[in-house]
Amino acid sequence: MLKGLDLESRQMVLDTVAQLRKRLLTKEKILEFDKTDQFPEETVRKLLGPEVGLQLLFIPEEYGGMGGGARDSCAVTHAIAKICLGIGTAFFAIQLGADPLYVGGTDAQKEKWLGAIAEGDSLVAYAVTEPEAGSNLASLKTVADPVIDDTGKISGYKINGFKQFISTGAYADFITLLAKTPEGPTFFIVEKGTKGFTQGKGEKKHGLHASNTSPLSFSDVFVPVENLIGGVPGKGLKQANQVFGYTRLMVAAMALGAGDAVLDIVIPYAKERVQFGAPVAEKQGYTHKLVVPHAVRLEAASAHIDEVALQFDSGEKDLQTEGSISKYFASEVANKAADDGIQALGGYGYICEYEVEKIKRDVKVTCIYEGTSEIQQNIISTFRWKKTQKTKGAFYNKIASEMDEIDKTMENAGCKYYALAARALNKTISLVHANRLVKKQYVMFALADMITFTEVGASFARKAYTLSKEGSRDLEKILAMNRIFAGETAHIVAENMLKILMGTGIFDDKTITDFMEAVSYNDLIGSCRNIMLDMDLVTDFIFEKKS
Repeated sequence: MLKGLDLESRQMVLDTVAQLRKRLLTKEKILEFDKTDQFPEETVRKLLGPEVGLQLLFIPEEYGGMGGGARDSCAVTHAIAKICLGIGTAFFAIQLGADPLYVGGTDAQKEKWLGAIAEGDSLVAYAVTEPEAGSNLASLKTVADPVIDDTGKISGYKINGFKQFISTGAYADFITLLAKTPEGPTFFIVEKGTKGFTQGKGEKKHGLHASNTSPLSFSDVFVPVENLIGGVPGKGLKQANQVFGYTRLMVAAMALGAGDAVLDIVIPYAKERVQFGAPVAEKQGYTHKLVVPHAVRLEAASAHIDEVALQFDSGEKDLQTEGSISKYFASEVANKAADDGIQALGGYGYICEYEVEKIKRDVKVTCIYEGTSEIQQNIISTFRWKKTQKTKGAFYNKIASEMDEIDKTMENAGCKYYALAARALNKTISLVHANRLVKKQYVMFALADMITFTEVGASFARKAYTLSKEGSRDLEKILAMNRIFAGETAHIVAENMLKILMGTGIFDDKTITDFMEAVSYNDLIGSCRNIMLDMDLVTDFIFEKKS
């Protein structure tokens, strides 16, 4: 059985978010939040109150929530981020702060603390990042020392240290804190107002002004033993790693929301803006450069996010790499879409009233938090290299064969090029392994991009195949988008393969030539055939010239 809400219940929550845009989160209020650079605590708490209760979505039913799954959380997180990424971050911080309880808490802890979140009384923060440790959780310096009572038992822990860049840190009613005990990293619950616990002043940030980001400090903060999450010390790293795939998927949904918000501004503008006697929506220099590539990539990102969310709801656990792929791809794509969105609006794009410059300032953070894009590239390339070696190439050969099968029944979805890319990627990973290049970080980054585009492309093709079986009216548009994305995927794979072959300086000309022939290099770069015609077609769909 799939975890999560039925479609009607999910739509009810999404309708609630849509109503918020008309009442609590109007364009005027969102711009005011950004301008004043203050966390709108009252508004955020209203989102949790009895009239709205958005946090109920991700709380299990047994603790007073709705029991939503990953697909539900992605959909709602996307919808809120589409309105304002800062407000979306505040909502995400509550989910993130609750995750250690969800995966590691005792029944009593879940009933107390998840119940408190469900009641709408609690803002929560996830306190892991440190000034010097960053995403390297093994380098924690915040320490939790056991306190022994008169009977010789541990009654609690005294915590000393610092945390940095904590979302909603200054306003949280309680935090889930990762600190180092003698047994290893451990999560604790620390309540607001506890002696020695200081919630610092909010940071002045480049963007995300509607979100609070604060340092936290701990000076002999006593935490009772019942606030040790799970009751057994030393399990914090395992608990953190359990949620990374899921939380990174949520960041991907947030980035996707921001990217879609840009298109919702840019596309109507292009229909109305007339230059040199015609709307800019009729000019390829505008549509094919500044709009269509982003619409295609965001649609591909959506397909991958949906697929990974479904895997979570199906009960799959080890999805850290998939979550990293979604987060890396969606955040980079949305960031570029926002940058080009400013360009698309010209001078208006640089003016606050049009919101795109705010989205650009906000969305950049999705490339940073929950692990920077470079950390995601490390994770993606390392884990997929190991998987490829462990399966002796079967992992990507299976994807290639699947794309070949889809191509037999649906020739116009670009699956031929996804299959070529998967096989070329497989051989490139083997080449890197055989020549001991896995310690070359730039090589691994090149692999990560090849992996990301190939796997996202396969998800996009599967979406097209599903739509074809359903007889969807969106099929023609998604097929054209797939052909464009398949071409881009093939070129990314070909280009990065050449960087490794020629850039490392260890391969002779014959080895390079033989390898290029073995991976059908000429076919890969031939994937751009008819791309401009497909971009014309996608333009017609986006700007409603074709339905």
